[in-house]
Amino acid sequence: MVGVQQAKYAGQYKVWLKFNDGKEGVVDLADIPGRYPAAAPLVDESVFSAFYLDEWPTLAWSCGFDLSPELLYERLTGKPPVWLAQIAVAA
Repeated sequence: MVGVQQAKYAGQYKVWLKFNDGKEGVVDLADIPGRYPAAAPLVDESVFSAFYLDEWPTLAWSCGFDLSPELLYERLTGKPPVWLAQIAVAA
C-alpha cells in the first residue's frame, strides 16, 4: 500500500510529498477546494496549509476532509500505484 511519509506546504495550494516507495515531488492541489463540497473551507489558504498526516497516512484537514494517498500518488507520478494498476488490469 502506498502512504505519504512526509508532507510540507510549498505555497499556492502546492504540497511537497514523499511516499513510502521513495517517490517525491510537488503536487498542485489548487482545484481541490472547488471540486468537493467538504473541502470548501480549504479555499482559505491558511486553512489549506494547516494539513496533517493522518493514520492512513495521507493528507487530512481539521474540517474532516482528506485525500487518498492513491490520488496524491497518481497526481505526483501520473500513474496509479503499482498495486492499484495490477487490480485494474486483472479486472
